[in-house]
Amino acid sequence: MRDIISHIDPKRGISPAAAVTDNTAFVSQINNRLGVEAVAFLLLMGSIADADVTFTFLMEHGDAANMSDATAVPDDMLNGTELLATPLFSSDDKVFKIGYTGGKQYQRVTLTPVANTGNIFVAGAWLNSRLNLGPAANPPA
Repeated sequence: MRDIISHIDPKRGISPAAAVTDNTAFVSQINNRLGVEAVAFLLLMGSIADADVTFTFLMEHGDAANMSDATAVPDDMLNGTELLATPLFSSDDKVFKIGYTGGKQYQRVTLTPVANTGNIFVAGAWLNSRLNLGPAANPPA
């Protein structure tokens, strides 16, 4: 069977919004992986106007729904690296991905620009897969 949509449960990560022209961090919605065995975050970069902006990418996890117990995800619980998920000033219109293999129920990512004076457009999505119960609802809840 070539169906994929019955096997994935995407969630809003970072909503598309007006450009950021300073060093305001992009903080994702908290992902709840209850009932799924595989988690990835997809980072969608739009136009990046500043020619020397740098970014820091961080994934955190925790057991509290509000992430009050958040800690950085250890490297051995990531599929890929935070460095590979970090855009460059030249990453206009590119997509980045990182997987989570840890056992905590909740995840959150933060993308922080440094030395930004131009427009940055960012969006993101959580991609949950290997569902314990399926098929996934369409449209996603």
